[in-house]
Amino acid sequence: MDIQYIDRATQKKEVEKIAGHRLLLFFYGNSWLSFFCLPLLSRLSFVSKFYGWLQKKPSSARNVAPFIQTYKIDSSEFVKTSFTSFNDFFIRKLKRERRPIIADPRRAALPADGRYLAFPNVQDVGKFYIKGKSFDLTSLLQNPPYARRYEEGSMVIARLCPTDYHRYHFIADGIPGKAREISGDLYSVNPIALHKKLSILWTNKRVVTDFETDLFGKVLYIEIGATCVGTIHQTYSPGVRVCKGEEKGYFSFGGSCLVILFEKDRIVLDRDLVTHSEQGFETKACFGESLGIALR
Repeated sequence: MDIQYIDRATQKKEVEKIAGHRLLLFFYGNSWLSFFCLPLLSRLSFVSKFYGWLQKKPSSARNVAPFIQTYKIDSSEFVKTSFTSFNDFFIRKLKRERRPIIADPRRAALPADGRYLAFPNVQDVGKFYIKGKSFDLTSLLQNPPYARRYEEGSMVIARLCPTDYHRYHFIADGIPGKAREISGDLYSVNPIALHKKLSILWTNKRVVTDFETDLFGKVLYIEIGATCVGTIHQTYSPGVRVCKGEEKGYFSFGGSCLVILFEKDRIVLDRDLVTHSEQGFETKACFGESLGIALR
């Protein structure tokens, strides 16, 4: 049940140190108890909201230093090093110079720190998780015309672990539309869970945003909530032009997931991200690095 990924900086395979590993295995293992408990817990949003509320209490700040030490998080990247609660640490900002934005105007930037999967064709997504399983784009978007528009396009999935920086950003210059929320469950988005139940990606709570870019056509952002994620926050202004690297929003406490959809023939995704995905591995990479190049 280990999760292996490839670190983009070193190109080496690593084993992920998972926060809450035992609970994850309990709920997404083969236990008969998990069969009955998991669906109930995923639908009771107050459970995640209550846990998120606990992480906002001042007393939770005492957990920050041990968490940083256990998971070897580089605190020199933080804008501030004193936090009023664990959630205050969780939604921390990073020093701008520690996440330089790819300068080439024809290249899109990675939107967040996380573990990435990149698929030139969205039809290949299901095969990564479960052999023979298709990805239900219509259920994900709850909009059949959109589903048809992106059915042969490219998809990028960024999984943000509890240890990651939890703000996400615009991949290119353009004008974002209004965010649309779709209610849903709050299952974990960890690979251990997704290999058991891929439909989590299109049944969990999510927010969909149109993004009219200068070079990549109409891009869709889908922020997907997960267990213990209290809120998906949007910090941008709809209809106001943004530049590559500007903040779009952030997730409150918990693991979470970001999906980006491109129309067909609008981007060539970076070869290393695609190759690792084809080999069955996520790629750990940082916000601001190259995602791919405009095709036209």
